[in-house]
Amino acid sequence: MPEAHCCRSCGSTHSLPVIDLGLQPLANNLLRPEDIGKPEPRFPLAVFVCSDCWLMQITDTVPPVDLFSDYIYFSSFSDAMLRHAKAAVQKHIAEKKLGKDSFVIEIASNDGYLLKNFVDAGVPCLGFEPAANIAEVAQKNGVETHCEFFGQKTASALRDQKGRADLILGNNVFAHAPDTNDFVAGVAELLKPDGWVVFEFPYGVEMIAKVEFDTIYHEHVYFFTLTPLVSLFARHGMDVFHVERLPIHGGSLRLYACKKGAEPIRATVTETLDAEARLGVTGAAYYERFSEQAAKVKADMITFLAEQKAAGKRVAAYGASAKGSTLLNYIGEAAGSLEFIADRSTYKQGRLSPGLHIPVVPADELAARAPDYAVLLVWNFAEEVMAQQQDFRAKGGRFVIPLPKLTVA
Repeated sequence: MPEAHCCRSCGSTHSLPVIDLGLQPLANNLLRPEDIGKPEPRFPLAVFVCSDCWLMQITDTVPPVDLFSDYIYFSSFSDAMLRHAKAAVQKHIAEKKLGKDSFVIEIASNDGYLLKNFVDAGVPCLGFEPAANIAEVAQKNGVETHCEFFGQKTASALRDQKGRADLILGNNVFAHAPDTNDFVAGVAELLKPDGWVVFEFPYGVEMIAKVEFDTIYHEHVYFFTLTPLVSLFARHGMDVFHVERLPIHGGSLRLYACKKGAEPIRATVTETLDAEARLGVTGAAYYERFSEQAAKVKADMITFLAEQKAAGKRVAAYGASAKGSTLLNYIGEAAGSLEFIADRSTYKQGRLSPGLHIPVVPADELAARAPDYAVLLVWNFAEEVMAQQQDFRAKGGRFVIPLPKLTVA
């Protein structure tokens, strides 16, 4: 019998296993060279689905203070993220009719890459960012930022200090909060009666369909479909009233919520719920092949790397990302043959990848060192990376996209 796990949303102990990726290091814990030889903890990385509310979630969590207090992911290093953020802000301002008398809050505001667009538009805003090093950068960029974790307690304190918000944003953070009921309760505390909550997160349906198992790491506690979220928000007096599908991060969902009855529920919600029902997200069979498909990706990558090594070909990687850490550590020893990982982020350069300790070098080193292949660990930004790496490709270098099935571009 598989081990029973308690759902962090509805409290049920009825669960089904989805995938087990073994013991893995923290995906964003890139080591400094002097850290070699120090203990590098590994934690179980496995996913189950609650068979009552159908929320996918990891089996074992790591305390958020260990994950986010000092962080090296800066959103501003991605041109695609900057464009996406600017377009989203323009959309929110127009749809919610935001102006100088409005108040916007973003949870996990990173380096202010999104909120700075509200600052430029004259819309008062504030960010929550628990990583002190990143919050400091945001402050220097002119974005007021509270350096603390978000939850009901901090939300209540901010409500008393600043008042309620017209718009609360959370981009790629909702899935990171282990106590999801506390998180949503905090949002409910802070929201004006006619306010909107807008969350973006990788969509669980896309993860299953495209075998995106590398989006599983300890920071991502949840892998959301819409079905379990309707009941989660209802538990806290809120309605999910609109959803949009987005292409970013391999396929995301943008969810709109409000106080119960404040907005009519749009057809997008019922249409998405119906589509999920047809796919079978409320049945065990939907989740059963995912682990098998991930194992096929692993086997194909091991074979590819062995063939290139036997042929005397050189293979590196691009993108020292969290998803890359999951993929490489799941592949295991064979991935240790990668010469280096190129990355644009100056905060990652000079460090070593988690677990396998592959050196991270500046992005222009890919063309300079000219390996035969580069495994694209940030496949969600494939178009952007390939446009930036034309010199590498001009020298005959080719990108390897590892999933949903191995392809060479």
